[in-house]
Amino acid sequence: MSYDHRKYAPFAPIPRAQRRWPDRVIDRAPDWCAVDLRDGNQALVKPMSVEQKTRLFRLLVDIGFKEIEVGFPAASQPDFDFVRRIIEDGLVPDDVTLQVLTPARDELIARSFESLRGARLANMHLYNSTSTVQRERVFGLDKAAIKAIAVQGATCIRDLAARQPDTRWEFQYSPESFTGTELDYAAEVVNAVIGVWRPEQGQKVVINLPATVEMSTPNVYADMIEWMGEHIEHRDRVRISLHTHNDRGCGIAAAELGLLAGADRIEGTLLGNGERTGNMDLVTMALNLYSQGIDPRLDLSDMRRIVETVEYCTEIDTHPRHAYAGELVFTAFSGSHQDAIRKSLARQRADEPWQVAYLPIDPQDLGRRYDEVVRINSQSGKGGVLYVLERDFGITLPRWLQIDFSKVVQHQAERTGGEIQGSEIRQLFDAAYVSAPVGWCIGDYSIRRDGNRVRLHASLDGTTLEGTGHGVVEALMDALQRLHGFKGVVEAFDEYALAAGTEASAMACVRIRIGEELSGGVALAEDTTIATLQAVLTAVGRQVGDRVAAA
Repeated sequence: MSYDHRKYAPFAPIPRAQRRWPDRVIDRAPDWCAVDLRDGNQALVKPMSVEQKTRLFRLLVDIGFKEIEVGFPAASQPDFDFVRRIIEDGLVPDDVTLQVLTPARDELIARSFESLRGARLANMHLYNSTSTVQRERVFGLDKAAIKAIAVQGATCIRDLAARQPDTRWEFQYSPESFTGTELDYAAEVVNAVIGVWRPEQGQKVVINLPATVEMSTPNVYADMIEWMGEHIEHRDRVRISLHTHNDRGCGIAAAELGLLAGADRIEGTLLGNGERTGNMDLVTMALNLYSQGIDPRLDLSDMRRIVETVEYCTEIDTHPRHAYAGELVFTAFSGSHQDAIRKSLARQRADEPWQVAYLPIDPQDLGRRYDEVVRINSQSGKGGVLYVLERDFGITLPRWLQIDFSKVVQHQAERTGGEIQGSEIRQLFDAAYVSAPVGWCIGDYSIRRDGNRVRLHASLDGTTLEGTGHGVVEALMDALQRLHGFKGVVEAFDEYALAAGTEASAMACVRIRIGEELSGGVALAEDTTIATLQAVLTAVGRQVGDRVAAA
């Protein structure tokens, strides 16, 4: 078979006699570094233009990123031009650090420094590959030679930074393909670089430990990070950074567990764009923290702008089920989900923690609207239909009518095979219950109380109605029986005051039984009395109107 699992070797676990990270809880946001303009850009079929990069850079600044990797200026003229533009045009806030990536080659390092001339805060990000497969199959170099490359690059950076003293420099080193590197050797190379940069003398240093290719389960990655934290020299003077990829679909989980294991900083991209299956998704991870009551120190409240900008700059559509950002992630079509959301929202108070079924965070926090939450199709039930009527039209229905009308909506959804919009639901409701049959609209009427009895006098399509009863409904049913000879029973009757701003101020809903047949009627009017009279006439007319007309 060509599909044969035996060609792959399992990733070896990290021996850890006593893990500490599983007992920890994330209680604060990490330092964030957005790498959309470098790692994200190099993964695109069509790399971003300078205009697109500038638009995305402005978004990252507005969101609140204080560290932004802006390119690979030694390898790309457009990247170089972009870095120069944002510096020379004054687009970089004083508290934002520009980070650029460079291989460990002197001439490329020099070009990278040239791109950052005039920057106030800058991070020179050095990398070289250290993994077994890279050493043996790509470069054909032994461990000593690979370490020498890293040390030479670190030395070059130290010396060139001294020539640009107006910039406050931070140095960063990444042993590329860290997860494929022997841990003891990774620590050896990292410590050799740290020995050149001397963080104990005040030089700011970041050690980035990338899952350049995700090769293991997230818990193994966390073990690796915790081990490195124990073996990195001058750990208290060094920030450990993580840069996870998503080859196994676990990039976010690996970053979160890596934080538990002692990391200080996270690199990633908005919505996870990146090589192969993508980079760690900054939006998702930040909002995961937010949903746990932790300030992510990023402003993601305008999700629509974020999505539109990323899509424009990357020319990649966002999946509708993308966590937090997708069009449908806060949308419920299922009837049971809709009912639970409607009831939870009705009970949610502003002064208590968020507790709404099926909504892990409040959609409004991300600039989403509640009218996006419940949408109706053939899978929806009465709760969803009621929610849409309440939300869009201020109409509340009694339970019997919820059940009855939901069947009307479901039938329409099954017939069309698609989604039913709020306006269509209202049209269905009016057609099924509100629109009175021809000849069954109430005209002038008068009501007089005689002791405990009510006397009704009304006109109906030129015909006079007279009846008595203990209330208005009973009096009207008595008048209809006298006029047409049938006896009807009111099985359900509900009145509602409508919200301010609606055309009507009252609504009445009735269900009438005549013989074995049931029918419902609804009327919206300026007062409850006329709404009640019309609802009864509509329900009766729907059931016996044809027979009366024929007679």
